[in-house]
Amino acid sequence: MSIRVLVADDHRLVRSGFRVILELEDDITVVGEAADGADAVELALRLRPDVVLMDVEMPVMDGLEATRRIAAEGGPSVLILTTFDRDDYLFAALQAGASGFLLKNGTPEALTEAVRVLAAGDALLAPAVTRRVIAEFSAPRQRVPEPGKRLDELTPREHEVLVELAGGSTNAEIATALHLGETTVKTHVSRVLMKLGARDRTQAVVLAYEMGVVRPSRE
Repeated sequence: MSIRVLVADDHRLVRSGFRVILELEDDITVVGEAADGADAVELALRLRPDVVLMDVEMPVMDGLEATRRIAAEGGPSVLILTTFDRDDYLFAALQAGASGFLLKNGTPEALTEAVRVLAAGDALLAPAVTRRVIAEFSAPRQRVPEPGKRLDELTPREHEVLVELAGGSTNAEIATALHLGETTVKTHVSRVLMKLGARDRTQAVVLAYEMGVVRPSRE
C-alpha cells in the first residue's frame, strides 16, 4: 500500500514541488495540501494520512500549534520542514509531538527517505539537527517527570538504552555498544517508550535531556 502524505506549507510552489518529488515514488501518494496550520489539522484528522509534512511559519495557525493539536488527537506522524537558523522552532516542535525534522535545503532523496522512516513508525533523529537543538534548549527547561514518565521504572539495561538513544544511536549502534542483539535492543526500546509515555524515539530523547539522564554537550 502507498504511504499517504499531507503537505502543509503556505507557499503553493513549495507544496507543488514536494508533491512532484514524492509522487515520483511508487510507494508514496500525496492525499492533500494545506496552506495554513488550521487546514493542516483539519485535513490530518479527516484524511488520516500516514505522515504530515509541516512547515512552521504559516498564517492562521503556525506549524507548532498544528503539530501539538494533531499529536494530542493521536493523529499521524509529523515531519517538520524547517531551516537550520531557527533551532528554537525545532525544540518547540519536539515538545509539541513532532516525530522528525527535515531541512528545506535537503535532497529529494532525503525527503522520500524521511517520509518512509516516519511511515514505518520510527522517528527521524538526524544528529546534525537534533543534538544541536537539545544541547541548546533542553538545559533551561528541565522539569520533574510527569506521571507515566518515571525513570525509576526503567531497569538498569533500559536506562543504558535510553542513554544511547539520547546520543542519537541507531538500534544497530546500540546493539554494538551494549553487546546485544538487534532484536533485543528493539524490545528494550519499546519498553523504554512505554514506561516513559513517549510517542516515539524523538520524544524519548527529549525526555532523557529534560529529566537529566544525560546532559547537553556544549561543544
